[in-house]
Amino acid sequence: MNGFQVRTDLALEAKESIGDANESLRGVRVEEDYDEEADLRVTKVMIDTKNASKAMNKPMGTYVTVEAPRLLEPDENYHREISEKIAEQLRQIIPESSQEQSVLVVGLGNREVTADALGPQVVDNLFITRHVVKEYGKAAYGTQKIHLISSIEPGVTAKTGMEAAEIIRGVVEQTKPDVIIVIDALASRSTKRLNRTIQITNTGIQPGSGVGNHRNALTEESMGIPVIAIGVPTVVDAATIVGDAMDNLMSEDDGDSRGFFNTHCSTFSELNNMYVTSKDIDAVIKQVSFTLSEGINMALELA
Repeated sequence: MNGFQVRTDLALEAKESIGDANESLRGVRVEEDYDEEADLRVTKVMIDTKNASKAMNKPMGTYVTVEAPRLLEPDENYHREISEKIAEQLRQIIPESSQEQSVLVVGLGNREVTADALGPQVVDNLFITRHVVKEYGKAAYGTQKIHLISSIEPGVTAKTGMEAAEIIRGVVEQTKPDVIIVIDALASRSTKRLNRTIQITNTGIQPGSGVGNHRNALTEESMGIPVIAIGVPTVVDAATIVGDAMDNLMSEDDGDSRGFFNTHCSTFSELNNMYVTSKDIDAVIKQVSFTLSEGINMALELA
């Protein structure tokens, strides 16, 4: 299926897509852990070299993927386990997470487009502390240690006339946080991972990259402080769905199906600007955003 370009925001999928062609790719390390009881798989993809970064088309850094097949089920105990796993991974990837810090949480996306509303809805459920501590001190929460947590929902350029990076950079200059946590909806190349996978990375993010709408990047280089990105794939490129289906057909019959693909390849390529999401995406975003926000709240608790 050379006619299709695999478009994905997940480093795990990028590694899988080149795995068959280059199993011995240097500069990429993969660690995997599976919790059979909770049915949670955590995969860490660490890109250590520039050559590996170029091959995978991903910045150098660490990418943690939490796969939760039952993420869409209304099971509060299971969602609690997912939140705890997210918190555990966040504590490991946020620099000096055990020390008091000022943390700015950014909810990227468009609240009016359901599949893109993950970031804003996560921000809605966060435990915000900065304004209270600034006004009344830590005694307001009855603790000696607490993160100063603030949040912003920068919206989209079509509504504000400003790049999200410009707005965030201005907030960073005024409030001087120590670290930024960015939440955004992602794109996957697999329907099996749609709405069931969480990616956490220390490489930052480029808003809109999942749907080919490249905006200014939010990275440590551009912001001047560490940027942690959290995302959930809520859309899949329609062309990759067709491509996977044709691959399956060709593997079963190398004759007629291949001729069919060659005949209609130009038609399939027109799907590159179409993205598909699930029919219950409104309920999915509500549920997943709460699970993510609980994970972030747990990760930012100080003992």
